[in-house]
Amino acid sequence: MAVFASITSPVSKFVLTSVMLVALATGAQAREPWGTPAGQAAQDSIALAELPAQGQRTYDAILNGGPFRHEKDGSVFGNRERLLPQERRGHYREYTVDTPGSRDRGARRIVCGGEPTTPSACWYTADHYASFRRIAP
Repeated sequence: MAVFASITSPVSKFVLTSVMLVALATGAQAREPWGTPAGQAAQDSIALAELPAQGQRTYDAILNGGPFRHEKDGSVFGNRERLLPQERRGHYREYTVDTPGSRDRGARRIVCGGEPTTPSACWYTADHYASFRRIAP
């Protein structure tokens, strides 16, 4: 006798369906480890002083026109996740926030809208675009 029920068994399907219906009925959402709903539009804010030191340096570099360490910094951000306000293509630019110990660019970014050195708004993401927090300078 198998210890685990197969997902194809009628009982397993019933239990799985019941759990999903309860989650939908109670408004349960997937959440990131720090409590932000996954895929939530960028409504929360973060003070500039709350950003990691690397983020503060990246923000300063954005306002000063560089220099930037990564070739992709300043490239167009497409907002495919649709978590930032809808704007024309090319409105948003992304910049890397270095992650100590990471062998690549890591997951942290700042995305700014508007003119490169005078952005109308910037957002911080620590989870590679799964959620954003508007930077309050």
